Amino acid sequence: MKRMELIRGLHALDRVGAYVLSKRDIEKMFPGEGEKSMEKSLSRMVSDGLLVRVCKGVYLNPTASSKSSRILEDIALALRPGSYSYVSLESMLSEYGVISQIPMSRLTVMTTGAGGTYETPYGIIEFTHTKRNPAAVIDRSVKVEGRPMRIAKKQAAVKDLLRVGRNVNMMDEEENEDGEE
Repeated sequence: MKRMELIRGLHALDRVGAYVLSKRDIEKMFPGEGEKSMEKSLSRMVSDGLLVRVCKGVYLNPTASSKSSRILEDIALALRPGSYSYVSLESMLSEYGVISQIPMSRLTVMTTGAGGTYETPYGIIEFTHTKRNPAAVIDRSVKVEGRPMRIAKKQAAVKDLLRVGRNVNMMDEEENEDGEE
């Protein structure tokens, strides 16, 4: 991978709004590069400041003009390609005013993919697995213009929190009663 080729590729991706890239995305830009060579090149490009390693297998173009204010959501999408995911639990309940605590630099996400927690330079992303089918995920969430990820509807976020059984004591009692099925 040559430095100038990467810069041109990153610039082209930035023009279409792509600034968070999986390792696979970068490999597609350099199809002739072997695995070991790719690892060395990525390491060198991170050291040179052309890429930021966000977490294993995910990189960010630090000079991109397309960077959104919702970097954690863009990173979450890159971490769970092919899965149905939506912002829920404490992140959405805080936005809806159901809980008074504001999760600082933490994004809580329900996903049909694997659960797990990722620490990134931009904050923590916590994935909680749901067994709900894709149609149910779409029904429980909405797409909001300007947001990379779908977000849980208010009652869906309440029910998600009750279902996973954590931090339920942070909720307003009325919301808890309304959220019961």
